[in-house]
Amino acid sequence: MNDRLEKDSLGEVRVPADALYGAQTQRAIDNFAISDLRLPRPFIRALGLIKAAAAAANAKLGLLDHDLAAAIETSALEIAAGRYDDQFPVDVFQTGSGTSSNMNANEVIATLSQRQLNRSVHPNDHVNMGQSSNDVIPTAIHVSALLELQEQLLPALDHLRQTIDNKAAQEEDIIKTGRTHLMDGMPLTLSQELGAWSALLEESRQSLDESLPRLLQLAQGGTAVGTGVNTDSAFATTFARELCRLTSHDFQPSSNFFAAQSAQTASVELSGKLKTLATNIIKIANDLRWMNSGPLTGLAEIELQALQPGSSIMPGKVNPVIPEAAAMAATQVMGNDVAIGIAGQSGNFQLNVMLPLIAWNLLQSIQLLAGACRAMADKSIATFRVQEANIRKGLHRNPILATALNPVVGYEKAAEIAKRAYRENR
Repeated sequence: MNDRLEKDSLGEVRVPADALYGAQTQRAIDNFAISDLRLPRPFIRALGLIKAAAAAANAKLGLLDHDLAAAIETSALEIAAGRYDDQFPVDVFQTGSGTSSNMNANEVIATLSQRQLNRSVHPNDHVNMGQSSNDVIPTAIHVSALLELQEQLLPALDHLRQTIDNKAAQEEDIIKTGRTHLMDGMPLTLSQELGAWSALLEESRQSLDESLPRLLQLAQGGTAVGTGVNTDSAFATTFARELCRLTSHDFQPSSNFFAAQSAQTASVELSGKLKTLATNIIKIANDLRWMNSGPLTGLAEIELQALQPGSSIMPGKVNPVIPEAAAMAATQVMGNDVAIGIAGQSGNFQLNVMLPLIAWNLLQSIQLLAGACRAMADKSIATFRVQEANIRKGLHRNPILATALNPVVGYEKAAEIAKRAYRENR
């Protein structure tokens, strides 16, 4: 009573009666019961945009009648908008080409389009016209990664950097003890210390910007192996123009579809840059934790905002929870980069066969770093208070200040002065 019978090239399959998907999606659900991980919302959004652009392109090329193309485009854009996310249940760990997720989209769009038109719409012949999973999924990786970078990570990174710059301007008169090897060193200003954080983030921003042009190059149009079989010769350029219309980004066909489908160079490169940003986030988080340490037996140079009780047994304890959470998120990104690197070398002949894994890890890394940047900016950097008395107490008794005497009395005499100051507590 709760099932219906669907049919594909392998035969009949029972599908839940209320499901918008069909036989091939159900086979994937049955075959890939491996994890509870599903391809994320940004990837499903990209699939919807791709299917909408493909339908519009096929209509312009005279390959789909306009009513059918319009229905497919409307249905695909509803998927892009997130209206049917519950209809995408396929596990991340599926066929390496992502065929199951591509067919999942095709089947859901076909069902929605049939309801609009009250006539048959085929998931392969109509929705997937001129396409293959082998070019759709690499395209979806590029599109989803670019959109998430532009809409989530880069704004969050800019916000964190601006928050650091604002704090540096507020505290530009604070002079503190510098440290190398976690040992007292020559002084610097707190503004200079924060300025280093800002510079690291700016370097990461510039590096990520350099990846954007490569993400704009799409595999769509290569179809099965890169030759463009079963698609119009003008499909790739027409598709790219339609995707530009839908997203306002200057997507272009790849200059070499064989390379675009057999390797994931842009994704591997981007992941490496995300890992670099992750190392900078961890560096900043650890600096904050050390500066906040104490309050009595640590450095106690700053006081982070108290956000929650820090212990279930020690009353009054407050911990640096946001830097810790950000460091964990960044550590996960570093692990994701390892997985993406291994997956990236799995381009056997004309197709990489770990595409869903690359998509999931890459998009998670972007999401984690965007969240970490926002949390660090709003709940650590913007709100910490400088403990000036503690900073001054150590600064004026720092024997390493004898370094400034090197040009006058020489290194050996300056070392004697420093040692005597330590010894006599002066």
